[in-house]
Amino acid sequence: MGWDRNIMASLEFWYEFASTYSYPAAMRIDDVAAEKGVEVIWRPFLLGPVFRAQGITDSPFNLNPIKGRYMVRDLERVCADQGLPFKLPEPFPMNGLYAARLAMLGSSEGWTPDFSRGVYLAEFGDGADIADPVTLKAILTGLNLDADDCAAQIQEQDLKDRLKAQTERAQELGVFGAPSFVVGDELFWGNDRLEQALDWARDEG
Repeated sequence: MGWDRNIMASLEFWYEFASTYSYPAAMRIDDVAAEKGVEVIWRPFLLGPVFRAQGITDSPFNLNPIKGRYMVRDLERVCADQGLPFKLPEPFPMNGLYAARLAMLGSSEGWTPDFSRGVYLAEFGDGADIADPVTLKAILTGLNLDADDCAAQIQEQDLKDRLKAQTERAQELGVFGAPSFVVGDELFWGNDRLEQALDWARDEG
């Protein structure tokens, strides 16, 4: 489906592959946005630098085990409601660096959303290791992409710099966690704020 940027409202979807709640958001955002007439701009970034700037050295769900146990049960309910499988991978959180670089690579070629959904399904649906090149190669191959060529491109400095710049941009926008949705100067955080963010984009766009 083609988007006319001149007439459609838009929303930026900021997500991290280690983020549990980004999984259900990523799996539903395009369908919900299409119903509301809003374009989604996928923005992969890295939470590590964002957390370190806040003095956080690990996932908040690991630092607070009670919160972590709640998160797992909550995701089981959320995913069941969406008809999605859920399995927390081990170790958690997964290293999503290579996956994020690949998602950046796909931004100019149009396959970032499909690739990102594939990563999330592998990670939180099957509990697969998304830091394993074999896992990522299978996802790329399933999208009829040249996995070896993609793997080579994400080692180029320009691509690394693009992801770094995008992560810095997230910090400039005040993004402190994922998933986050940005509409102009407005920031919405959390899967449960998706509809509100889309309505804001539609009504203010």
